[in-house]
Order: sequence, then C-alpha cells, then structure tokens
Amino acid sequence: MLRAQTVLKANGGNEDAYQHINQVLGGAACEVPDCIHPVKHITEEYDTQLKEYVFVFHIHTAIDNDRCKSFDRQRNEIKTYGPSVRNLKGQLGDTYVYQWKFKLDSSFKAQPTFTHIHQIKAGDGDAGAPIITLTPRYGSPDRMEVIHTGSSKQTSKGVLKAVNLADFKGQWVEVTEKLKYDSHGTYEIEIRRISDGKSLLSFSVTDIDLWRSETSFCRPKWGIYRSLKSPSYIQDENIKFADISIKRSE
Repeated sequence: MLRAQTVLKANGGNEDAYQHINQVLGGAACEVPDCIHPVKHITEEYDTQLKEYVFVFHIHTAIDNDRCKSFDRQRNEIKTYGPSVRNLKGQLGDTYVYQWKFKLDSSFKAQPTFTHIHQIKAGDGDAGAPIITLTPRYGSPDRMEVIHTGSSKQTSKGVLKAVNLADFKGQWVEVTEKLKYDSHGTYEIEIRRISDGKSLLSFSVTDIDLWRSETSFCRPKWGIYRSLKSPSYIQDENIKFADISIKRSE
C-alpha cells in the first residue's frame, strides 16, 4: 500500500532551479560547486522528446570541485537529508520506490575511476561509502554498473549488474528502484528506454545489506559525483534528469 509520494519536476524556469529543488526536498538540498565557480550548475530546459521541462546538471572539467572541501573530485548532486520531511528519509524496515528519468549525452565519456549518477547513502552514522550507486564505467566495452557496498567486506556484493553503456547514450531512460532498508534487505532495479520501452538493465536480490551501524536514516541522491584522478577521461558533461519520484510504501 502506498503511504506517501513526493515528485520533483522541473517547473519551466518560473523560479530558480535550486529554490524549487530545496522547496520539494527540504533544507539546502543542492550540493553544487558554486563556491569556486559561481554559475548555476543546475538549470532547466524544455525537452522536445519528453515534451516537458527537465533539469540539466552541469559539471566543468577545469574549474569545479567538491564544494571547496575536496579537490580530487567534483560533486553536483541533489539529495534528501536531515532537514527533509520524514517521508523522504528511509528508516530501518521502510520500503521505498524511487523512480526517475535521465539522459546521458551521446558524447558522454566514461572513466575508469568513479562517476556516480545516483547514490543511496546512510544519512548519518557509518555514512562514508555509498550503499548503492549507479555508475557509468570505462571498459571494453564501457558499462553501466549497479554497485553495492555493505557495512563490511563480508556483506559487500560489489557490482550487482553491468550492461553495455552504449544503449544509454543519447537516450532518455526511466529507472524504477525498490528497496527495503534493512541489514537483510531487498533490492530491485529496472531501467527502460523511453523511446521503445526496451529493458536495458534489470536486477533483483532478496537478501542484501542495506543498513549501516549508528544510522538513523538513509537517503537517495541524484546528479554527478566524479573523481578527477583519471584526467584524460574527463570532459565537461551535462546530464539531464526529470520526474524524480520518492514513494514510501508498506
């Protein structure tokens, strides 16, 4: 049974994108590199395929960093977190369904170190490494990976699923991710191409560590979070996101 749903949609530029995101997700929900590069790193534009306004996340090779705190990586993400309302934060035993659309440019460049475009993280406690990431990765061929990091080496499953990245580039896709936050939780994800409905990635598991010690809540993040340790693989990127839905169910 659906208990609560929040949907974040671009609104056509009637207000600053940051303000709109903050109003929906709560607090200061945008983690952007504006401190070193004072431009808007999240904007809105009209998309002719979806026939609606979408968010565009911009990251710049030579200037951006991680909020003037870390300089070997770059971050341009939105999140739910402490100030967000209860229904946007996953607590122990909660089941959530996250849905969203995204589009990588046809020229998107993967790298061998990390470029996360979605994370599930602990909001406090053992909140260092993400629990789940969706990560484009350089390889032969380049891949889209779903990666799991448990609370210990014994409970970490590593790459849960990897598929060819070429199918994603230049295409709008829709993600449905469902998980139960628990040390013996459940997880499933499916990504479909919007143009023809083809399933590009599908995975599910019924016993997976999705909880961290001393954690009171977990939360999703969307955007671009990438390492700068492989500079020859880095370029300016624009990633589009649309129709981000957060649903708590039981």
